[in-house]
Formats: sequence, structure tokens, C-alpha cells
Amino acid sequence: MSDRHRDHVRPPSWHALSKDDVEQVLQTGPDGLTEDEARRRRVQYGSNRLTPPARRGPLLRLVMQFHNILLYVMLGAVVITAVLGHWVDTGVLLAAVVINAIIGFIQEGKAEAALDAIRAMLSPHATVIRDGHRRELDAADLVPGDWVILTSGDRIPADLRLISVRELRIEEAALTGESLPIEKGTDAVYADAPLGDRYGMAYSGTFVVYGQATGIVVATGGATELGRINQMLADIQRMSTPLLRQIDHFGRVLALTIIGVSAATFVLGTLWRDHAPAEMFMMVVALAASAIPEGLPAIMTVTLALGVQRMARRNAIIRRLPAVETLGAVTVICSDKTGTLTRNEMTVQRFVCAGHVFDVGGVGYAPVGNFSIDGRIVDVAHYPALSMAIRAGVLCNDARLREDNDVWRVEGDPTEGALLVAGRKAGFSQHAGDTAWPRMDSIPFESQHRFMATWHRDPDGDSWLFVKGAPERILDMCEFQLNHDGKRPLDVDYWRRMATDTAAQGLRLLAVACKRGAPTTDCLEFADVEQGFILLALVGIIDPPREEAIEAVSECHRAGIRVKMITGDHGETARAIGAQLAIGVGKPYVTGAEVAMMDDAALRRVAMEVDVFARASPEHKLRLVQALQDDGQVVAMTGDGVNDAPALKRADVGVAMGLKGTEAAKEASDMVLADDNFATIATAVREGRAVYDNLKKFILFMLPTNGGEALIVIAAILFELALPLTPAQVLWINMVTSSTLGLALAFEPAEGDIMKRRPRPPRQALLSGFFIWRVLMVSVLMMTGALGLFLWELAVGTSLETARTMAVNAVVVAEMFYLINSRYILAPVTNREGLTGNRYVIVAIAACIPLQIAYTHAGFMHAIFDSTDLTLLEWGKVTAAGLLVFAAAELEKFVIRRTGLAARLSHA
Repeated sequence: MSDRHRDHVRPPSWHALSKDDVEQVLQTGPDGLTEDEARRRRVQYGSNRLTPPARRGPLLRLVMQFHNILLYVMLGAVVITAVLGHWVDTGVLLAAVVINAIIGFIQEGKAEAALDAIRAMLSPHATVIRDGHRRELDAADLVPGDWVILTSGDRIPADLRLISVRELRIEEAALTGESLPIEKGTDAVYADAPLGDRYGMAYSGTFVVYGQATGIVVATGGATELGRINQMLADIQRMSTPLLRQIDHFGRVLALTIIGVSAATFVLGTLWRDHAPAEMFMMVVALAASAIPEGLPAIMTVTLALGVQRMARRNAIIRRLPAVETLGAVTVICSDKTGTLTRNEMTVQRFVCAGHVFDVGGVGYAPVGNFSIDGRIVDVAHYPALSMAIRAGVLCNDARLREDNDVWRVEGDPTEGALLVAGRKAGFSQHAGDTAWPRMDSIPFESQHRFMATWHRDPDGDSWLFVKGAPERILDMCEFQLNHDGKRPLDVDYWRRMATDTAAQGLRLLAVACKRGAPTTDCLEFADVEQGFILLALVGIIDPPREEAIEAVSECHRAGIRVKMITGDHGETARAIGAQLAIGVGKPYVTGAEVAMMDDAALRRVAMEVDVFARASPEHKLRLVQALQDDGQVVAMTGDGVNDAPALKRADVGVAMGLKGTEAAKEASDMVLADDNFATIATAVREGRAVYDNLKKFILFMLPTNGGEALIVIAAILFELALPLTPAQVLWINMVTSSTLGLALAFEPAEGDIMKRRPRPPRQALLSGFFIWRVLMVSVLMMTGALGLFLWELAVGTSLETARTMAVNAVVVAEMFYLINSRYILAPVTNREGLTGNRYVIVAIAACIPLQIAYTHAGFMHAIFDSTDLTLLEWGKVTAAGLLVFAAAELEKFVIRRTGLAARLSHA
């Protein structure tokens, strides 16, 4: 696509131009372009297609999957096991590396499908006028200046400036986030109008749900709104997750530490203790084998996978594995409004009659609720104006309310459906109305007239006319109002004041009116409804918040998570819904137009201070996410439309709607909500925090185990002792017992206070000062128990093989006891819940015991590991060494709790 094309058709100019100006600029007319001119412009502007972005080839994509610190750790383990000649272990680890790379390769391919999903939204065909003749052609052949004819059901093939419309409504939710189809016209609007207010435009990829229109193509391919979003999405690099960043840092530090300690040990052993270099090399290999956390990648994957399964049971489908834990680090959730925070079921909440304001109870399409005045339930039959207003709303209506399997559904316009539900609550059903008050004729709603009218006969045979529509239009048609004591002259000031007050509460407004009498002919004409009506009521309608979303937002606030509403809807509506959800209470809302005028520094400040953003475009949503991330926040972003895809991809966790979401949004996301419910996000955050807790617990379990083994080897080298653990025995402990035991911590249930904690700082290191202390303390305890037992046995004349067997078992038994300690980082485990609350811990220990018995007493194990049988007394000594670790770890927790340090360390 040429730069000239992009500059020539860049919005917002077209919606601000009149129809005549558009024709003049594009040098076109009612006969359309000639074929010769269309061919010339196709050369100039290119085809009406979205250009696919440049992508890495499959081989490079596969190679890049190995550029991952977790895989480096596993490859390090591969080298160590190969040096030791344990080829089975080498093969298993290599297989794990390859499988991880393949999974990453597949996931990257799926992520690129988001761009394909956007390109698939382009219409394949279009009806155009060329050379004065109407014809159908491939939409890819459209050029600026073409005249396109639209009818109900069409997908719009390019960005169009509308020239003529007839009752045109376009579903633009995918681009603007509007919950209802937009009524279109032909008038120009101001140049800075947000996308949702450009009523004279029709955009590529959206749908005509009703009516007909003719429009002039003003942008094709990459110059369309859809094309701009496609380019934004292609330019965004997916963010690394907090966990992967922490693991990357942790892995680098650990690798440097292992290399440094190993090199220092080798130098000291050869130069200071005069050990043979070959002997020292094998000792250093044993040291490295004891320090490398071979089980970390596997345990991390298992823990995340278990989180995926738990979330799936709660309607949260995870598409990228690391997103599970990232949810637990979220500090800000940016949520769409319609259907996520709200029910996506329009509901009548208020009838404003002359002298009375009635509140309507109940939410959604279920016809359950009462009518009240100031909290006092009233009988509708005692208020003639309310009763007639409800009747008018039900009769002047083309929607249908149905109950299927105990679920109420609306067929047709959601606003009309809300009036039917209100009628049911008052005891007036549509079926009864059709029977007792049959419709004789009607004038359907048209955007240029902004009302609907119907003609009915009542049970006595008298004729009635009912109208409903925009309040200002209905007011012009009325001369009277129905008071509690009968018909009175219209008080225009009262109705305008009430309309302003009701709209300020975020309610969409309709007015309903009636008059007794028949049309002048057998058909209802516009002349019959121009004047003489009696105003019955203003009706306030809103898409109410989900009850579970209200509690979920409250839970997020308790957890220290900010919730922000970013919607394409109008500001007052967003503010009112936000107030009911406790989002942005007492604060102003900010519109997309205001966001566009801010520089990055101002936007960072506003993004943190303001919680409700209205009339937001794709660029606005993307900038808001970036501003929050620049402030150090971990951001989850929800969305359902193509307009949300760039922000979803940029966010730390992109959350797409499963029910009403577009494929582009789903493919750009990390998680899909199967029920489109905000409460599911809060549940997923809880699971994410539990996953991170369990990973921390595993690391706190694993590092002391490896640290204890390393200290044993270092002590033996420095003090010229016989090696208490051979390299093969170290590998046995790490690969067979440590991973087996540590896996149980992946199944730990969430702790009770997990959603009462503040989010962890995004830049917090994986190992805090407290964690380092805990690792050193337990490492020293394990070394003390195993090395002390080893030296004791040698001192009393026990053979080297038996002493080593006891040292190995002392480390493993200490791990078994410390596994129970590790269930809670600070809380005691010396109670029933602590000892038996996780059955997988019991199963892991039960599985480890026969492995150690086989290691100790099986003949073939003796041949492989130089182990020997132990007596009951020797097993008793081994158990005592393990109990030393358990008792000391619980004592440390007790001291921390008693000294008041627990509160400060609970988030470490």
C-alpha cells in the first residue's frame, strides 16, 4: 500500500466532510467510476486486502525456542548426566527440552493466527456501481471512489462515507465496543468525533443488521480502521511474564554462583590440597550436580498445568501457560463494560411519570421484580399513567420475550425486550396484549424520525395510537401529559429537567405517549402522529451490573488490585455503572478524545488516578495499557472486539470473551472467559496467586536440598574428608527423590488469606532476603545432620559404603520432613491440617519410602550406587537426623511469629 494512499485517506477527515465534498475530493458521482478509472486507482492504491506482516521462517522460529533460561538449566543437567554416564537420565532431559521447544513453536504459530483472524473479517464480495450499472465483484477490487450498495446482512467491504440511508443500523461492537447496533445517517460530524459517534461512516468488517444504504469508498486495505488495527497488532511484541523474568534472573544468578563456587573449589582442591586434577574434576561435577535444580523446569510446568486445569473448571481457558502465574501478579485489571461487568441484558429501572418516579426492581430478562416509590412497593393498577405507559411499551414493540429451559431470552431489539420484561413484572404480557389490543398497523422505527408508532383497538373496539422514541422527538408530538388526576397540559420544563436528571444517572431514555383515535385512512401515516399525543412517561433503561461482578470487584480491591473500566460506551453510562460496581466513585471519567490530547507523561498520571474511561478507541486502549505498564503495573486487559486485540496482545494478561468475543480478540489473548464474566477473572487471579505461592514453596523446598548436598561436598573437599556422597548418589537424590517429593507442592490448595494480600511488587526478586536466610539455614541443618552422621559412623568404625548410605538416607529423610514444613512458609504445620491437609504430600512420601528401601536393600542398587543394607538402629539414627531439620524449621517459624516479623515477611 502506498504512502500516498495512507496520507490521502487518513481519518478523521471523511466523516467531517459533506456528501458533496466527498464526491468532489474523490472525483466520483452517482454513476460510480469507470472501469478504466478503477483499474488506474487499483494500481495507485493497491488491492483491498490487509498485507500480511513479515514473519520469521519455521526453522528460525524453532531455533529461537531454545533461547530460554529454563531450557539452559535443563541442558546444563543434560551435560552433567552425560559426563556421569547416566544416559537414561540424559535422554529423558533431552526429550523434555525438545518437547518444551515444540510447545513454544506451536504457541507462537497460534499467536500469529490473530492477524489471520483480522484479515478473515474482510468481506469477500461487494455490490458496486461502475459505469452507471450495478454489479457484484470481488471486494479486493474496490478502490476509493467506488459507490457501494449495502443491504441487511452484508459485511461492509471497505470504509465508506454514507451518501443515503434507509433505516440503517450497523453492528460496530467489534470496532467500538458499543453494546447495541448503531443508527446511521448521512450528516457530517466534527473532525475530532470518536469512532462510535461518526454516524455518517460505515467501517470495513462491521455488519449491517437492518436497513439499506449507499456509500462511497474512502479507504481500502491497510488504510481502513481495520487495517490500522491490523498494523498495530503486528507492531506489538508480546511481553514477557513476571515469572519468566524472575526465573531468568534467578537462573542467571544461580548459574554464575554454581560456576564460581565450582571453579573456586577446583582451584582450592588442586592447588591447596594437592588433589589430582582428574579426581577434583569428578568432585566438582558432583558439586555442580548437587547444585543444579534439575527438577525446577518440570515442577514449574506441572504447577502451571495444574493451574490451567483448575481455571478451566472455573470457566477460564488459558491459552499460554505462563499466563497462569502472571494473573497472580496482576496489579491492575482493565475491563470492558458490556457483558463482562454487566449482564448484557437491558433492564428498565425507572418510569418517570407526571408527579411520580417509579423504581423497577429486578435485573436482566427474568420478569421478577416490584414497582416502588421511595422504597415503598406500589400496585401498578392504582397509577393510571404508569399502567398506560407499561401498556404502551409492550404494544408499541416488535421484540419477543421467550422462556427456554427456565432461561428468559429476548428476540429482537434489547431495548424493546426490556419494555416487555417490565410489562411482565406488572402483569401485562405481550400475548395478552396482542389478543385484547390487536395491532392494526404500525410505522417502524427509522433513524431520521427517531420514533415507532402503532395503531391498536381496545377490547371495546376503540382505536388508540401509541408512540415511543427519543424523548425530545416525542415531546414535540405531545400537547398533554397524564397526571394522577387525569389529562393536563404538557409541562415541558418538568419533562426536560427529569430527562436530564435521569440521563445523568447513566440510563438510556425513551419516552412513551398515546392518544385515543383512529388514523384518517385505513393505514397509519406520519400525518396521523405529528401532534395531539398525551405524554405518559420517560423510561430509564440500563444494562445492569452483574451481582457476582460487584462482589468480584470488591474482592479485587481487598486484594490490592485496581479495577478500571475502559469502554466504547458513553461517559455518563459508564460512570453510572462504575458507581454501582464501586469503580471510580467520586472521580471524573475521561473520554478517548481527552486521552488522545495527552502526552505520555500526563497519561501515566491520569491512568493511575482515573478508573473510568469512555468512548475509547483501539489506540486509546493500547496507550492506556502501555501507560500503566510504564508506571510499573502488571496489567490484565479484557476485550471482545477487533478493536481490543492490540491492547490484549500488549497487556501482561490479555483476557478475551468466549461467548461474544471475535476470533481476532481470542487469538491475541492469553486467556478466554467461557462465561464472559468478570467474576471469573477474580477467581483466576486467586488461582494465579496460588500457583506462584506453590512455586515459591517448591523453590524453598528444592534449594535447601541442593544446598545441603553442595555444602556436604564442599566441606569434604576443604577438610580433606572422604566424599560423603558420590556423583551418582547426588543424582539419585536430585532426580528420583527431590522431584518426586517436590511435585506434591504443586497440588497445594490456596491459603485462606491469599486474596487479602497486596499484589507482589512486579520487580520483586524471586528470592527475598528472608528466602535466602531460610535456604541457608535449612541447607546448614541438612549438612549438619548428614555430614555429622557420616563422620560419626566413620569414627566408630563403620564402613565407607555404609556411612555413605546413611548420609544419602539422612538427606532424603530430612527432605521428607522438610516437605511437610514447606506446606506453609510461616504458619505452623504441627496440626491436623498441616500434617494431612495435602494428601499428595502423604502420597509422595509414601512413594519415596519404598524407593529408599530399594536403594538401601536391593542388590542391584548396591551394584549401581555402592549402597549397603542398614540395621534398625542405623535407620533410627537416619530418622533422628531428619527430625532435626523438621524441629528446627518449625522453631524458626515460631520465633518469627512471636517477634512480629510474620506480617512483614508474609508477602516475601
